[in-house]
Amino acid sequence: MSKNINDNSKSQKGLLERLFKLKENGTSVKTEILAGLTTFITIAYALLVIPNILKGAGMNSQGVFGDAANNLGILNDPVVGAIFTATCVIFTISTLFMGLYANLPYALGPGMGLVAFFTYGVCLTMGFTWQEASAAVFISGIVFIICTVTSLRQLIVNALPKNIKIAMTSGIGLFIALIGFKNGGIVTSNPATLVQLGKFTDKGTLLTIIGVLIMAILMARKVRGAMLIGIVATTIIGIPMGITNVSNIKIFSLPPSLAPTFLKMDFSGLLTHNGAGIIGAITAVVMVILTFSLVDMFDTIGTLVGTAQKANLIGDDGNPKNMNKALIVDSIATTVGSMFGLPTVSVYIESASGIADGGRTGLTAVVVSCFTALTLFFSGIVGIIPSQATAPALIIIGVLMLETIKNVDFSTFDEAIPAFLTIVIMPFSYSIANGIACGIITYPIMKLAVGKRKEIHPLMYILAALFILRYILIPQ
Repeated sequence: MSKNINDNSKSQKGLLERLFKLKENGTSVKTEILAGLTTFITIAYALLVIPNILKGAGMNSQGVFGDAANNLGILNDPVVGAIFTATCVIFTISTLFMGLYANLPYALGPGMGLVAFFTYGVCLTMGFTWQEASAAVFISGIVFIICTVTSLRQLIVNALPKNIKIAMTSGIGLFIALIGFKNGGIVTSNPATLVQLGKFTDKGTLLTIIGVLIMAILMARKVRGAMLIGIVATTIIGIPMGITNVSNIKIFSLPPSLAPTFLKMDFSGLLTHNGAGIIGAITAVVMVILTFSLVDMFDTIGTLVGTAQKANLIGDDGNPKNMNKALIVDSIATTVGSMFGLPTVSVYIESASGIADGGRTGLTAVVVSCFTALTLFFSGIVGIIPSQATAPALIIIGVLMLETIKNVDFSTFDEAIPAFLTIVIMPFSYSIANGIACGIITYPIMKLAVGKRKEIHPLMYILAALFILRYILIPQ
């Protein structure tokens, strides 16, 4: 009997080795499972935050736009419930696809920045309905697929200067840290100075600080699974502090129906948007699709490049391993997600938490997808993890990713300015894509100014022009 069990165990390990090449990537089954769990806990907040944001775009049973929709419950409203189910499903399918096809440790889901743009930019500001916006996302997904299959997206990655690629890692690190500081209440807004320190007497802020200290100490002592342990410990500490809400926990529940948002895309509405006429409508639609495309492309590429540098997942060509496969997954996931009413899907920067815990292969992503699938039935448990428990992990990740700044070439100004802007604009504008855009726009300008035209890849001119056009036609 014991022999059969041992044989089965060896067979399973052999299968995992063949699928994910664990030894080749310097990892193990235990490490990958732990990393996957860490990534899941770090991204779990998004599964509940995304429906909360999208209901403000009119994605609720009352069709209410804006803050008035905030009174509607996540799982009590059928439309909002459908968004929650769709979010979990897309996270599960796309992340599983990433693990099995691309063999990379990344989680995918509707990008938080793109969710905000979908709601506040496209629907609330530009006046599109969420059905029309979903149709625009679908079209952008098709554009992604074409660009990926024709290797255009890969060509863009190859065109990016090495210094900007390295700067992306540092910029993303600062951006992730800022998200952590903001979510934890350590940094808050101030109309006079833009930002300020939060109140350390606030229970939520205090819990975040406790979480940072726990994780920092565990990391300094090189404890395996430090971030996971820190998140769990912080969540538990939050119970007596009144931050972690464990009252009325519904352990098990069936997922809400997908019907209210499935295949509700309105393509005809795009051509008659707000009665602006065919030319005006097409212009608006093209710019929306262009924005979705550019933001997703550079958010995904920036995250892949940045985290790959830190995790040593760089191929012989100097780019992230299996980059094209990862971009194909991202493209298809965006197209499928739009059918459920979701904004553009992208690689989650929070995947860096699992990578920091040793995740190096697709097994990490498979583990994440298993947990997101379970979330459909255990949303109550996931919902008790407060943002103050995941915020410390994001701050620690920022520390880890900032290490690469020592490799950025600041010796000449024609290299220093584009790299500097790439790094600082990400946190200052709260956007990875904006940071990359500033780097791409200033790089050819600086090189031409000092007579180094040969160092500019021809595609950089096109990218710079597209970004300039985007900012002119659709101001921030």
